[in-house]
Amino acid sequence: MSVEFIFRLVGMVVFAIMGAYAGLYLAAILKGPVDMYTLLLGLVGALAGLVLTPFLTTRPARTLRGLLGRISVQTLVAGLIGLIAGLIIAALLAFPLSLLPEPFRSILPFFGVLLFSYFGVAVFVMRQNDIFSMMRLNLPGRQSSSEDSQPPRDAGRTILLDTSVIIDGRIADIARTGFLVGTLLIPRFVLNELQYIADSADGLRRQRGRRGMEVLSQLQKDPTIPVRISDIDVEGVREVDDKLVILARQLRCPILTNDYNLNRVAELQGVAILNVNELANAVKSVLLPGETLLVNIIQEGKEIGQGVGYLDDGTMVVVEDGRDHLNSKATVMVTKVLQTAAGRMIFARLGREE
Repeated sequence: MSVEFIFRLVGMVVFAIMGAYAGLYLAAILKGPVDMYTLLLGLVGALAGLVLTPFLTTRPARTLRGLLGRISVQTLVAGLIGLIAGLIIAALLAFPLSLLPEPFRSILPFFGVLLFSYFGVAVFVMRQNDIFSMMRLNLPGRQSSSEDSQPPRDAGRTILLDTSVIIDGRIADIARTGFLVGTLLIPRFVLNELQYIADSADGLRRQRGRRGMEVLSQLQKDPTIPVRISDIDVEGVREVDDKLVILARQLRCPILTNDYNLNRVAELQGVAILNVNELANAVKSVLLPGETLLVNIIQEGKEIGQGVGYLDDGTMVVVEDGRDHLNSKATVMVTKVLQTAAGRMIFARLGREE
């Protein structure tokens, strides 16, 4: 039995009693049959309670819980401190305001509480990064160091992680380099999908899921990488990719992924994407026609006489007339560099053999 159903029953009883009392009152005014008015308005109240109770109780509570789940802990603490500061200022001003003539002595203290509470929360939330940075720098007994002078890594930024990028595994190495500035946020539904893959009957999918779990464990154990797992969810949406896009729009944060389809869908909806594959292609070495390099030719190419080798970063090198140099290293000269959706491909011809 769900909580909403229980609230519906309680609301139905409460509204039915209220309707019955309203029927008694109406019957007394109109001098009509008491039983009929009581029964009729009692049934109307029961129906109204059955329908309206969730919109007055569980639905607002669920919306408030989702809103609070999307707000960071730092923002909540800053808002609470601002509220306390505003209430203290309002309390200090309540006595002099109460000395004013009527009606100001009755109205102004109440408006002062509302006004200073609002400004306290607004100011502290707006300047939360500066306030917490000042508090960290002024802690007693804290010695200054070169690390203290640096700004915090997260800088208030959040990065959503997709299931595919966790399974990929490269995220751990990228995060350790310090290029990802912000807190890595893993929603609970992404973790559930990762667990579902790890429990799959397919051996390959199960292995990929377990590798993702290991990568996530490495990220959590590294103190230099801020990682947060949140119970935040998107109501009314089942697909994980759709939830990530909606969540990224609500939080105004990018999605870290290597999923091509998610990349395109997110771009169409104006969501920023950090694509690991694009990053990998961007950091590959730049080679120009005429440069020479050493390649280990390991297999035949599609065309007659071609050989294929790979650089250390995985870039494919197609060597003209390289078939006769299989399983050996050869010095080749670059003739053309082709950028494809799958990555960078280099065409070369043989130079002098090593």
